[in-house]
Amino acid sequence: MSPETDPEQLAQRLGERLSRAGLRLAVAESCTGGWLAMALTSVPGSSDWFDRGYVTYSNRSKQEMLGVRGQTLAAHGAVSGQTVAEMTQGVLDGSGVDLALAISGIAGPGGGSAEKPVGTVWFAWQRRGEGARVERHRFAGDRRQVRRQAVVFALERLLADG
Repeated sequence: MSPETDPEQLAQRLGERLSRAGLRLAVAESCTGGWLAMALTSVPGSSDWFDRGYVTYSNRSKQEMLGVRGQTLAAHGAVSGQTVAEMTQGVLDGSGVDLALAISGIAGPGGGSAEKPVGTVWFAWQRRGEGARVERHRFAGDRRQVRRQAVVFALERLLADG
């Protein structure tokens, strides 16, 4: 595994960047089940720049913990750009952080459809006071590979655009 794709190495780089900028981050995860928060907190001193992680696996938890609207879930589903955008807003509303990231996807092996095949993952990242940036990606592989690739992609996105 190269350092460029190692979640902990990427988290280390992200933490250094957030520390220099004086920014704090929180995340909301669905399909990755806390893996992103685990990578972030593997970095010594991460409490200086990482505030919290929400694991909102069910639709109910997305609504109760992050304020995702039932109408959004009914119209677009949990795996959608609309949902992850509401998740990041919920993170920002529920914390004092500067930057939020949300992930929701279908890691498999089941649960996919023609419209949303296994490996489909939506991401949103948002700075306080700005709108969410949303992106969809499709990953190949088994459940573990899809989840790992989603964590790496999220960290890379934060490094590039956070």
